[in-house]
Amino acid sequence: MENQLKTNLGDIETLYEETIHRVEGGAIHKGKVITIRPDSYVIDVGYKTEGIVNKSEFTEDEIEGIKEGDLVDVFVDRINEKEQIVSISRIKARLIKVWERLVEAFNTKEIVKGVIKGKTKGGYILDINGLKAFLPFSHVDIKPIKDTDIYMNNEIDVRVIKLSNLKNYSALLGDQTHMVVSRRVFIEEEREKKIEALKGILKEGEIVTGTVKNITDYGVFVDLGGIDGLLHISDISWRRVNHASEFFKVGDKGEFIVLKYDDANGKVTLGYKQKKPDPWETAESRYQSGMRVKGKVISIVDYGIFVEVEEGLEGLVHLSEIDWVSRPKHPSKYVSIGDVLDLVVLSINKENRKLSLSLKQTKPKPWDIVGQKYKKGDRIVGRVKTITDFGLFVRIPEGVDGLVHISDISWTKHIRHPSDMFRKGQRVEAVVLNIEPQKERLALSIKHLTEDPWIKEIPARYQQGQEYKGKVVKITDFGVFVEIQGGIEGVEGLVYSTEVDNSIPLQEGDEIWVRIIKINLDERKIGLSMKNIKMRSNEE
Repeated sequence: MENQLKTNLGDIETLYEETIHRVEGGAIHKGKVITIRPDSYVIDVGYKTEGIVNKSEFTEDEIEGIKEGDLVDVFVDRINEKEQIVSISRIKARLIKVWERLVEAFNTKEIVKGVIKGKTKGGYILDINGLKAFLPFSHVDIKPIKDTDIYMNNEIDVRVIKLSNLKNYSALLGDQTHMVVSRRVFIEEEREKKIEALKGILKEGEIVTGTVKNITDYGVFVDLGGIDGLLHISDISWRRVNHASEFFKVGDKGEFIVLKYDDANGKVTLGYKQKKPDPWETAESRYQSGMRVKGKVISIVDYGIFVEVEEGLEGLVHLSEIDWVSRPKHPSKYVSIGDVLDLVVLSINKENRKLSLSLKQTKPKPWDIVGQKYKKGDRIVGRVKTITDFGLFVRIPEGVDGLVHISDISWTKHIRHPSDMFRKGQRVEAVVLNIEPQKERLALSIKHLTEDPWIKEIPARYQQGQEYKGKVVKITDFGVFVEIQGGIEGVEGLVYSTEVDNSIPLQEGDEIWVRIIKINLDERKIGLSMKNIKMRSNEE
């Protein structure tokens, strides 16, 4: 195309030499305005007669400024044999001047300005000081334009890349375009110049200035002035980055660090976070185990809370370090995103970039509180947390669980399973039997809320040889447990298997007569017999 343009330029230069003075015998003259009429000007160009030019051939600005005696350029189109002017034109003079200027701009590759006035097939119609030029859509920009209306009526810079071979200047007065212009040509040239200039500074560690042109899931594309660089999402910040749009938007200008430049492929890898030192490099010297820090909650997961203690330095509060309770709730029950927490540093590992934090250790340890607050014999109120075969775990207000062993539920009742008497969440009162904060043990008793009936009541009320009515509560291979009805609720005795009257069918809940045959206060046991019962004989 360059050779074609050079040939075309040569043709035009020859045409210019031949036509500028001789086309139709015309030439451009300086004429003096001698008379201003309502619709025209009388102009003297040095011939025997003056010429008349209609005002419509002048611009509004020219009309406002012209006065008698002013000199103006006009094209003397025809003169008769008596040197009398037949025709002169202001428009031709102006357009010829514009054409001459454009021929020169074509020759020197100079940039000219024009206004986009319309569209035609494949491109725009550009007005350059009254002359029409064709601007193909493909020559508007480096990349194809999607919306052709956005350039309408805009003034733009272009370069003339092709001129028509005019036979005479009269053709300039028509609606035809006589030149092709391009905006893309000089943009590409400028881009190449910038690229060459950039190559000199695209070295690892150098700081460059660029404009964000596109944002993707994996990073940001930055226009460095002709070359695009990729800023990967992992190089945006030392802190956690979910999406590049959290830090940039299209059109943002900024400074970036060249991490890598591949001259062969023209690929530039950029960094942004590298403008600041990596906080992990000095983390171990600034954070020690046991020190208190503040942190902002940035993420909540099933196994804990991620907290930012400074930009780019994150730590984990593991689930086990959130609360002193043995089975903490989900982390979201304790904190929300954005909360600022007081924390204690547990450990820090620069190599693995791990910072372990604790929330619970900023608060007094519940077992320490319990150890200071309670002592053996104190009464305490809590709620049943867990029911097991061997007893109840009771959660007290301080957040720790105490154990009521099955043997400490009742002085007198034989309890098969604690769930027969209690339900989860039930409010209960108990007495502290033993407390060991260091071992996190708390022994409680419900039966100690009342005085031990085996000391006074039972010996006073029950005597060996006496007969009582009772209710069968449990039948076993070694005997039958019976609740004795004698005025003290819950007192039970055991009818030994050898003392069971097999002639009487038994079921749990049946009422029967029994006789006390043994009382062991030390072991808190009452032995019973169903044989030789006088009271039953009397009833019969």
